[in-house]
Amino acid sequence: MTDHPATDHPTASTLTPLGAVRTVTGSKFLVEHGGRRVLFDAGMFQGLKELRERNWAPFPVAPDSLDAIVITHAHLDHCGYLPRLVKAGFRGTVHVTFDTGRLMSVVLPDSARLLEEEAHYANRRGYSKHNPALALYTEADAWAALDQLRPHAFDESVEVAPGVTITFQPAGHILGSATVLVQLDGGPTIRFSGDLGRPSHPLLVPPSPVGDVDYLLVESTYGDRSHQDEHSVERLADIVERTISRGGRLVIPAFAVDRTEVLLYHLRALADQGRLPQVPIYVDSPMALAALTIYREAVDQGATDVRPELHDSRHLFDLPGLREVHDAEGSKAVTRSNEPAIIIAGAGMASGGRVVHHLERMLPTSRNSVALVGFQAAGTRGRQLLDGATSLKIHGEYVRVRAEVCDLTGFSVHADADELFDWVRGATSEPAAVFVVHGEPTASLALRERIERDLDWTAVVPDLGERILLRRR
Repeated sequence: MTDHPATDHPTASTLTPLGAVRTVTGSKFLVEHGGRRVLFDAGMFQGLKELRERNWAPFPVAPDSLDAIVITHAHLDHCGYLPRLVKAGFRGTVHVTFDTGRLMSVVLPDSARLLEEEAHYANRRGYSKHNPALALYTEADAWAALDQLRPHAFDESVEVAPGVTITFQPAGHILGSATVLVQLDGGPTIRFSGDLGRPSHPLLVPPSPVGDVDYLLVESTYGDRSHQDEHSVERLADIVERTISRGGRLVIPAFAVDRTEVLLYHLRALADQGRLPQVPIYVDSPMALAALTIYREAVDQGATDVRPELHDSRHLFDLPGLREVHDAEGSKAVTRSNEPAIIIAGAGMASGGRVVHHLERMLPTSRNSVALVGFQAAGTRGRQLLDGATSLKIHGEYVRVRAEVCDLTGFSVHADADELFDWVRGATSEPAAVFVVHGEPTASLALRERIERDLDWTAVVPDLGERILLRRR
C-alpha cells in the first residue's frame, strides 16, 4: 500500500489491513472515513524472520496522518508496534479500556527492555548480521507511547475522530480485552473481534455477542481446529508428577498476561486437592508478576469482565511454594539450580525473555520437561518444540533437545474453531461481509469456508494492503 491523502474520496469509507492477514501477528487495520484515519490495533509482527522484518519497514501511511489509534488488548501482537509509530511521528490519542491501559504500562516497557537486551547480547556474542544490532524501539519510546493512552469503560461510546465513534465490549480473552463496535457517521457499522476468548475461561466473562453490524472482522487463530481441553488439567497434573518423580524440572513458557494467571489458578486447584508436589513454583518474569498484581486488583475490585462469582477472591492465585523472581540474579540462580521445581517464565512462544535461558540449560537433560500451554506461531522456538525438533538454536548455538515436551495447548484462551463460528453466527442479521483475519493461511481459509458453506454469507480472507470499500447495507 502506498500513502495517499486522507482526503481522497472524502465521503468514502474504507478498510485496509496492514497486518494480521494470513498470519497471527502484526494486527493493524486502517479505517478511513470522511477524510479521517483511525488505526485499529498496532501490533508487532512475530515469528518467522520474514514477518519480523516487516516491523522495520516504513509504515504504509504517514504516522502523523493518523487521527487516533484504538487498541483491543495488551498482547504485543496487538499493541507492541505502538512505540515505533509514536517514534515515527504519531501524536494522536490511543484509546484503550482501563485494564488494557494498565497492562500496556507493564508490557510495552518490558518489550522495549527485551529488545534492547537482545540487541546488546547479539552485539556482545557477535551472532547478528547487523553491525551494530539495534532495538526496534527503546524503553524511552515505550514510555512516550504510554503518555498518549486514554482509557475508557466498557460500553462507553467515544468519538475518537470526527464521525468515528467506538464502543468497547468484553472479549473474554485477557483482562481488559475488547471487541470494538465502530459507528461511522452516515456510513456503515463494523465490529472488530480483536482476539476472542472462550466461554469457558475460568476468570473472565464470555465474549459479548456480535449484534447487528454491516461488517465483521473475526480472528481465526484456531479457525481450523478444536481445543482438546477436556483433560488439560489432568494432563498438567500428570506432567508435573512425572517430571518431579524423576527429579526433574518442569519449564512452562507462558505469556505473562493471562496465561500465567490461568496456570496459577489451576495449580491452586490441584494444591487444594492435595495433588501438587511440594516443590518450588517459580514465576520468573517481572512482567508476569506485575500483571498478576493487576489481575489480583481487578478480581478484588469486581472488574466488569471478571466472572462475578470470583469478585472479592483475594487469594485466588496464592498457592504453597510460590516464589516470585523479580531480578536477573534471581533468575540466574533458578537456572543454575538442579532441584525439582516448576518454572513459569516468559515468553509464551519461547521467542525471547528469561525462559530462553532456562531452556538452554534444561533441554539437554531427559529428566526435565517443557509444557507448551498456548498457541505457537510458525518460526518460534515453541513451534519447533511442538513439531518435534531434536535441536534448537539458542543464542547463536544449537542445543540438543532431550527433555520431554508436552502439548498442553488446550489451556489456550483463544476461541477454537467451533467457538469462533458460534460467535459469528450469533450476529442478529447477516453482515455485508465477514473478514477472516489474524490466522495462519490454513486456519483462516478453513473458517472462511465454514462461514460460506454453513451460513451462506460472504466471507473473505483479505490481502495485506488491500483497500476495501465499505457501504451501509
